[in-house]
Amino acid sequence: MADTPADNTPAGIPAERVPTVVADGVDIVYRVNGTGAGRGSATAALNRIVRRKKAEKAAGVRRVHAVKNVSFVAYRGEAIGLIGTNGSGKSTLLKAVAGLLPVENGRIYTDGQPSLLGVNAALMNDLTGERNVHLGGLAMGMSRAQIKERYQEIVDFSGINDKGDFITLPMRTYSSGMAARLRFSIAAAKDHDVLLVDEALATGDRSFQKRSEERIRELRKHAGTVFLVSHSNKSIRDTCDRVLWLERGELRMDGPTDEVLKEYEKFTGGPDRAAKPAPKAKTAA
Repeated sequence: MADTPADNTPAGIPAERVPTVVADGVDIVYRVNGTGAGRGSATAALNRIVRRKKAEKAAGVRRVHAVKNVSFVAYRGEAIGLIGTNGSGKSTLLKAVAGLLPVENGRIYTDGQPSLLGVNAALMNDLTGERNVHLGGLAMGMSRAQIKERYQEIVDFSGINDKGDFITLPMRTYSSGMAARLRFSIAAAKDHDVLLVDEALATGDRSFQKRSEERIRELRKHAGTVFLVSHSNKSIRDTCDRVLWLERGELRMDGPTDEVLKEYEKFTGGPDRAAKPAPKAKTAA
């Protein structure tokens, strides 16, 4: 799980180079039930949890090594893109940084509270968009006065009402894109120590994407750190100054955006293309 160092400004490190996230040899392992392992009574399931090691062997539980010995240091003011083909471990690593997944080996340290924004996260479908704006703001630690002050800005940023008064309708009436845009708008209304964005910029038209990119640049100016997982190389180029390239759970390259994307596009055959088997690891200077 993610830890928070007690000292906010490590001795000897200039203010502009204060680490916000340190990943030290991180391994993340999923355990997947084999054929028939998920069957049986609730009591049998509980017994498998209590006696996990023995149960895994007996039930044929398969271990999936999703992230393998990943290390990096992120600093205040950076916007870092996470790239890689499907199943490379990008979203898994993001969830671990947010403290939502345990690590098998290694440690993750954070300075401040990471906030994960994923477009697939469940919203409260039976409540209106308006009510969700208030609840989301409260969940992020905003006061009611702050939410009231920023409410119209959030709605306008999302574009929810561009084609009608959708903000007063239940969330279940929204398309997945509308819900994702509103969620990003709520999260972006507050400055974050560490903001983790999973594919949000792939949602909506180009106008919304440009607003999102501009907002991420603003968040960086307020000493925050932004991580962006995206399959859009253009979004990464427009938003990030550094890129981590993950492939098959391994950190293949870590360096300036243009340098890493150049190698990644050689690997995939062009911008935003499907990839072939992973190459040998390399690290940018």
